[in-house]
Amino acid sequence: MKRLNLWLRELSLSQQLLAIIILFVAIFALFLFTFLSPALDSFSEAEMYQYLHNIQDNTLMVIEGYEDDYSSFPADRGYPLTQGIYDEADESFTMIGDEEFPAYLQEDVIKNAGVHTSGTKDLKLNISASKSNDNTPVTMLYCMTLMKDGRYLVSVIDNAYRMQFRSSLINGVITMNVLVVAFLFVLLMLWISTLIVPLNQIKAYINKVKNNEPAELNVHRNDAIGEVADALTDMQAELERQSREKQEMIQNISHDLKTPIATIQSYGEAIKDGVYPYDTLEKSVDVIIEHADRLQKKVQSLIMLNKMDYLEDDGDENVRTHMNPVVEKVMRDLSVIRPEIELLSDAESDVYFHGMEDPWRIVVENLIDNGLRYAKTHIHITLKEDELCVINDGSSIAEEDLERIFHPYEMGTNGKFGLGLSIVHKVCTTYGYHVDAENLPGEVCFRIWRNAKKGRRRTKHGRQG
Repeated sequence: MKRLNLWLRELSLSQQLLAIIILFVAIFALFLFTFLSPALDSFSEAEMYQYLHNIQDNTLMVIEGYEDDYSSFPADRGYPLTQGIYDEADESFTMIGDEEFPAYLQEDVIKNAGVHTSGTKDLKLNISASKSNDNTPVTMLYCMTLMKDGRYLVSVIDNAYRMQFRSSLINGVITMNVLVVAFLFVLLMLWISTLIVPLNQIKAYINKVKNNEPAELNVHRNDAIGEVADALTDMQAELERQSREKQEMIQNISHDLKTPIATIQSYGEAIKDGVYPYDTLEKSVDVIIEHADRLQKKVQSLIMLNKMDYLEDDGDENVRTHMNPVVEKVMRDLSVIRPEIELLSDAESDVYFHGMEDPWRIVVENLIDNGLRYAKTHIHITLKEDELCVINDGSSIAEEDLERIFHPYEMGTNGKFGLGLSIVHKVCTTYGYHVDAENLPGEVCFRIWRNAKKGRRRTKHGRQG
C-alpha cells in the first residue's frame, strides 16, 4: 500500500486519470465475467422458455382444428423452433411441420413423460459430441405440456439461438458501457483540464514571486483552488506590506541609531580634546550615557523579537509563572519613566499563568510601557486567573488599526519600532493565550485571556500601538 501511494504521488493528474480509467475497465471486465455473464445466461434461458410457453399456449388454442395431420399447421418460425406431439400410449411422435425430433431428444421426452403428470415442464438436454449427429456438443431447451387428451405437446428450440441472443445482450451491455466510459473519460479530461490550467497559473505565479518578478494571478473560482489562489495573492500582498514596513523600520532604526552614535562619537572626541560640549564634564558624560541607553533599548528590542521567534511551549502545564510579583516588580521599575502617571493595581492573590517567567515579564513590561506613552493621568492593571488587563486613559485606537496593531513593525503614533506589541502577541499565542485591544469609554484596554470569549465595544478616534 505504501509503494502504491508513492507511485500515485509521482503521477501527473492526466496519468492519474488514465490509471482510473484502466482500473474502471478492469473492474468492469471482472464484473462482466464473474457476475454479469452468469446473470445473462439465466436471463437468456428464461427468455427462451418464456417464448416456448407463449408458442405452446398459441398452439394449444388452435390445434383442435387439426386432427392427426399437422404438416400444414402455421408454426412460428421466428426462432429455430420445432414442435411435435408425443402420445405416451403408443410411444409415437407426430410432428407439427416438416421437421423431426432427433433420436436422443425423443428418448429424453419419453423418459420425462413418465414423471410429468400435469401442466408445463421446462427441460434442458445436453448431448456430448460423441452422441450428436454432427460430432459437436448440443444443448437443447424444450417444454412439455400435458394436453387434455393425455398427449404431450413438445416445443424445442436450439440452444444456438439462445447463445446468439446472449451474445447480443453482452454486446449491447459492453457497447453501452464503452460509450458511458468514453463519455466519462471526456468529462474527466475536461474536468482535469480545468484543474491543470489554474494550477499551472499558480505555479508560474509562485515562480515569478520567488524571483521577485511582477506577478499577477487571475484565477476566478469558488472551489478549493480558488481559495488557494486567493490565499496566495493575499499572502503576496501581506509580504509586500511587511517588506515595505521592514524597509521603513530599517530606515527609521538607521536614522535613530545614527543620531546617538554620532552624539556619543562627537562628545567622546570633544572630551578627549579637553572640550566639554555640555557645560561640564559630568553633564557631557551624562549625555553620552543617555544616548548609550537609547542604543541599548533599541538593540534589546531587536534581539528580543528574534528570540521570540524561537520561543516554544513544551506543553508541560506544571511550567507556570506567579504573575503577582512579576506585575508588582514591573510597575515599580517603570513608575519612574513618567512619575506623573498613576499606576493602579487590582490583582487577585496567587495568580499563575502557564509558561516561563521571563517572557511574561517582557509582556507586562511592553504593555505598561506602551500605556505610559499614551496615558493622560493613570494606568489601571487588573490581574485574575487566566486574565490580565492593562487599561490607560489615552486616546482611542482607530478602528482599522485594532486588528493589525499586533503585527510586527506596525507602529503607532508615538511608537518606537512596532516591535513591542508583536512580542506580546508572540508570547501569548505560544502559551495558548489570546490578546487584543479594545476601545472603552475614555480608555483603551489591552487584554490577555485564556479559554474565554468576550464582545467588543469600539469607538473611532486616534491611534496607539
